[in-house]
Amino acid sequence: MRILVIAPSWIGDLVMSQCLYMELKKIHPEAEIDVMAPKWCLDVLRRMPEVTNAVLMPLGHGVFNLRERYRLGKELGTKHYDMAYILPNSFKSALIPFFARIPYRRGWIGESRYFILSDYRKNKKDFPKLISRYTSLAHTNDEVKNEKDLKEIPTPKLKTVKPDAETAYSKFSININSPVLGICPGAEFGPTKKWPPEYYASIAEKYLSSDSRREVWIFGSNKDVKTAEELKENIPDNLHDRVHILAGLTTIEEAIDLLALCQFVICNDSGLMHVSAAVGVRVIAIFGSTSTLYTPPTTSNALLIESDEPCHPCFKKQCRYGTTACLKNLRSEMVWEKICNKWEDIK
Repeated sequence: MRILVIAPSWIGDLVMSQCLYMELKKIHPEAEIDVMAPKWCLDVLRRMPEVTNAVLMPLGHGVFNLRERYRLGKELGTKHYDMAYILPNSFKSALIPFFARIPYRRGWIGESRYFILSDYRKNKKDFPKLISRYTSLAHTNDEVKNEKDLKEIPTPKLKTVKPDAETAYSKFSININSPVLGICPGAEFGPTKKWPPEYYASIAEKYLSSDSRREVWIFGSNKDVKTAEELKENIPDNLHDRVHILAGLTTIEEAIDLLALCQFVICNDSGLMHVSAAVGVRVIAIFGSTSTLYTPPTTSNALLIESDEPCHPCFKKQCRYGTTACLKNLRSEMVWEKICNKWEDIK
């Protein structure tokens, strides 16, 4: 059996989509699973053992380009896929499997794409978690009617490789044998997901002050460099030699391997939160505008810090009140106390 999956474009959603691939492998152990995704997602897919081939989606996020989608569909049609799973909810995302004439095309309904899916699910309210929505697609509507019908939701697990200590030091000036607090202060979604850099700095200062062997590694993309620099500026100068900005320097595969070495990772509700959970590290996750009921880190070894503001959750990119109180009122002192109460070895 050959299966094509049209993957989501966000790193976090992509990590959570591994639940589907794991479930499909349980049902069809010999299946070949090809996953089509944007360029920035391909390295993550290569760390998923269930994925046979990571296929490049050359069109940018939000680009329709019907002619190119038709061409891609015809090209993939030569691979003779038996089934397709379309994870994004958009109309355009279902066109390529349709043009490829893949006989069985399943996905959640969205944007009136009824006729280009051969099988669709529309009861999203019965599957409150995104991971349950993805996992349920491996089953028919009759087999799984709601989240409770899922006997088990697989836990995403990315393959990791331990970096060479000498290479890590020469390239990033980090000591991979030190106890490390990883910090992921960015969020592609927008400012309503970003805990203030000075709050992260306060946590980092407390962590570093407890043990002279400890280091802090700040992760992120090129877009997060400014935030990382602001974070470091808020840490006392005498601790700067143990604070390393990796944002904008690592590949996604390097970030995966380095996150796996951290003692703890503190982060926003972001793609790197889900990567951290999938490599088995202890996660402290800050939820401002979003909800722990929808996209929590897929690990039991997590501390979830969630806003209790009346407007929470709003799921908006910009705060309607211009205050981002949902984040600012999650004070660093309170967060540090919760961390220490859960894990004594961080004190």
